[in-house]
Amino acid sequence: MINEQQLAELCGNKRRAAQFIGPLVEAMNRFGIDTPARASAFLAQLMHESGRLRYTLELASGDAYEGRRDLGNLQRGDGRRFKGRGLIQVTGRANYRACSMALYGDERLLIAPELLEQPEGAALSAAWYWSSRNLNALADAGQFGLITRRINGGMNGIADRLAHYDKARELLGATA
Repeated sequence: MINEQQLAELCGNKRRAAQFIGPLVEAMNRFGIDTPARASAFLAQLMHESGRLRYTLELASGDAYEGRRDLGNLQRGDGRRFKGRGLIQVTGRANYRACSMALYGDERLLIAPELLEQPEGAALSAAWYWSSRNLNALADAGQFGLITRRINGGMNGIADRLAHYDKARELLGATA
């Protein structure tokens, strides 16, 4: 799969790699992100979405999500409380609930959303998101652009994502 040295090379920081390697490997194993093609696509998306594992909390205030019914943000303050967290930003009350139920079998993330800011929660939530959108199948088919659309809603940051993808494929020996 991936080791700490490879992750450090990919994210450019030995300390962050040491922090995240255990939780990432565990999360990837749990959700079947277990081939070089899958791991390369997954890690490339994480590198872009998290600023190379720097950010597990969205920088914006969350005000833009206030009252967003499509995200399940129905209560005052939901936008700020359930702004993006994790290595792939889980956003909105409904997504926090779905993630919490899938990972823990309860609603703990509605009570303590900041759990997704910690390495374990950040990695697990990203792997859950990946799996819940059936992205392993797209990675197997080499559909990196479609994966980007499913994660981002568009092609924002595609050059950076592709650079991380190429590097991850090189490090992990992914072909095609």
